[in-house]
Amino acid sequence: MALSRNRRRAKGGDYWPGFVDALSTLLIAIMFLLTVFVVAQFVLSREITGKDEVLTRLNSQIAELTQALALEKSGKQDLEDMLANLQSSLAQSETERSRLQSLLESGSGTQAQSEAKINDLSGKLNEEQQVSARAMSQIELLNQQIAALRAQIAAVEQALQASEAKDQASQTKIADLGRRLNVALAQRVQELNRYRSDFFGRLREILSDRQNIRIVGDRFVFQSEVLFPSGGADLNPQGLDEMAKLATALVDLAREIPPDINWVLRVDGHTDNVPLSGTGRYPDNWALSSARAISVVKFLISKGVPAERLAAAGFGEFQPIAPGDTPEARSQNRRIELKLTEK
Repeated sequence: MALSRNRRRAKGGDYWPGFVDALSTLLIAIMFLLTVFVVAQFVLSREITGKDEVLTRLNSQIAELTQALALEKSGKQDLEDMLANLQSSLAQSETERSRLQSLLESGSGTQAQSEAKINDLSGKLNEEQQVSARAMSQIELLNQQIAALRAQIAAVEQALQASEAKDQASQTKIADLGRRLNVALAQRVQELNRYRSDFFGRLREILSDRQNIRIVGDRFVFQSEVLFPSGGADLNPQGLDEMAKLATALVDLAREIPPDINWVLRVDGHTDNVPLSGTGRYPDNWALSSARAISVVKFLISKGVPAERLAAAGFGEFQPIAPGDTPEARSQNRRIELKLTEK
């Protein structure tokens, strides 16, 4: 069995640079895709904003054209009223002319007076006919202007419909990109969960005979007494042995996880609620918990675990898992937690 492990380690040393290059390439590709998606969203947002401005301008033009159309309609109505009045006057003049003509024919009044009055009425009639012709010409011009305004309004409405259709297509593209990104992220999370399960299974096999090592949720928990001396952050011999086993499992796992999964092992340091004296190497529990997490991370790096796959954090006494101030509770709270997660 030891010979088999040595062979695996030798093979891992041969292929490790390739895996690092592949992981780096995949990370760059994912960042590029995310950048493309963000740029696409930005461009589409700019395009939608531009369409909103165009719509606002078109609505303003429609309002102006509508107002102009209302004014033209009002002017047309005035001209039609004037034309009606002129036609009424024309009818009255023709009636008067007919009456005078009949009087002339019947011999009433003098012929000179009748002819003068007839000439006067004929002149007025001609003037009214000219005014009526001008009014008809103006009405025709107004009708042409109204038709042109209607054509402009129809063109504006078509432009609005085209803009709304393009905006809807842009929104559909954004929704489709978001859906595909969510599906890809969900697939990566599922794959990471599968490898996390495999990793925990291997650690159970390796560390099954240790009573001070247990699983809490999705974390492996090492009691501090197994790894460190009291108040110190340097791994003791037993801790070095346990971390070496962990490093072997991590190196094997790094070979198997596909390079497109951006995983990281987080090392969290915790202490109990007993304050430090402040005169030693570490002034408080914050510093002690952080130093212990960093010590574990540096040891794993020395055993071949990639540094970019490790993260250290110190929480001091502020995240206990066992309430109370009993020795048993404080012992459980002094711990190192390992969690395989995604960046």
